Amino acid sequence: MSDERQPPTTWHELTPPESRPNRRFMLKAAVGSGAVLLAGGPSASQAAKALLDEYKPVYLSAGEWAFVRAACARLIPSAGDGPGAIEAQVPVFIDRQLAGDFGNATDWFMGGPHEAGADPQRGFQSPLTPAQIYREAIAVVDGWCTQNKGKAFAALDEAAQDEVLKTLQAGKLGLKPELRDFFSFLLQNTKEGFFADPMYGGNHQMVGWKHIGFPGARGAFLEWANDQDKPYPLGPVAISGARG
Repeated sequence: MSDERQPPTTWHELTPPESRPNRRFMLKAAVGSGAVLLAGGPSASQAAKALLDEYKPVYLSAGEWAFVRAACARLIPSAGDGPGAIEAQVPVFIDRQLAGDFGNATDWFMGGPHEAGADPQRGFQSPLTPAQIYREAIAVVDGWCTQNKGKAFAALDEAAQDEVLKTLQAGKLGLKPELRDFFSFLLQNTKEGFFADPMYGGNHQMVGWKHIGFPGARGAFLEWANDQDKPYPLGPVAISGARG
């Protein structure tokens, strides 16, 4: 028996060729014609980085935290038509998820047998939990970067980081089969952190919801659901009742 979840949609499948340079893949896919855009800017980015500097990871080590921050920043860049993963505090979401039920595969069947090298269409086959996959895979990626680029991933410039992520996604970075789901997890968790309710650590101040005009936990949205020509005027509401 194995987890039956399908692998997340990949970077290139989500974005048409003409839209790939800035890689705002999930936002392009999610934004309708009535989307409400939230401006970013240097001040917002600096404030977001300051918050991340103050955060104390509960699972990730210092090196792993640096990797996740850098990788998320490239998967949803701050430069563009709205906030990026850093403004949304996505790394905080990922760290908390790895420390919790998802990271520990609490509700997954993990008893085996495991065939890590089996066809991906057969579902998740690794004997490792997501938290273990992150830990081991980050070490491998950083080691590969140091050997081939002279620096750990987080210390590389953006162009080099993009190249590494493409190599990782293509399965050409040398990860053992038990770790092959790492990029899929990283991409999926980055998207989740951008759009999940803020109570989980990401989507800080509901910037992801504001960007696409999503109302959040509002209870009276039905009359707007199919009206894609008009942006929703009231702003989102979190599960906690906080308003964006």
